[in-house]
Amino acid sequence: MRKKIVAGNWKMNGSMELLSTLVPALAEEAKQSQAEILVCPPALYLGDVQRRAGDYLLVGAQNCHEAQSGAFTGEISAGMLAEMQLSHVLVGHSERRAIYGETDQLIAAKTQAAIASGLVAVLCVGETLDERESGRTLDVVLGQVNAVVSQLGLADWSRLVIAYEPVWAIGTGKTATADQAQDVHKAIRNALAGYGQDYADAMRILYGGSVKAANAEELFTCPDIDGGLVGGASLSADEFISICRAAN
Repeated sequence: MRKKIVAGNWKMNGSMELLSTLVPALAEEAKQSQAEILVCPPALYLGDVQRRAGDYLLVGAQNCHEAQSGAFTGEISAGMLAEMQLSHVLVGHSERRAIYGETDQLIAAKTQAAIASGLVAVLCVGETLDERESGRTLDVVLGQVNAVVSQLGLADWSRLVIAYEPVWAIGTGKTATADQAQDVHKAIRNALAGYGQDYADAMRILYGGSVKAANAEELFTCPDIDGGLVGGASLSADEFISICRAAN
């Protein structure tokens, strides 16, 4: 049985005032949750969030550099994140791909760096509206997945989580139907089975894209959806906790 994960990506949002109330509430919820609860705040807040997280709430970063050190002003390496005893890092989010031009090759390198440092890499994949409407969803999504997993040894898959986020549903209020999401999740798992059925069965695949308390339960009951990567709704304690409870 795959253990569900509900991850909150704060993006470039948050404040000390917010985390002083939000994080303790999530830490308390994580104590009794059957699902893993993960928060990914801006890098500036990682230390403060971690100090308030307790023993059960997981804390991760939103990005890392592919090199372990060097003259890369403003960047943070996976090794530095691991040294802070963080557990996860997001790689390949659509905003990193679209705004900062991150390629599949770069994302594969970041994923390898994260896993080599002992972190769990949450690999984000997803198609744009144009790609969906032109019937290219699976070509795009499976291409993004394969660009990374083909570079990893199978032993590394234990430190990989995949998050399917249709770009057209991120922050738009639009959400893929449960059937649409399940179809893509199933296709990802079927593609992974080409490397080994046991590994595919063990892979946790999250859905992201306007996940809310109102739709979380329907999404999370789909057989190949193992939780969610939540954006704006993760900034509200009540909303995010309701989503976490849907994963139980």
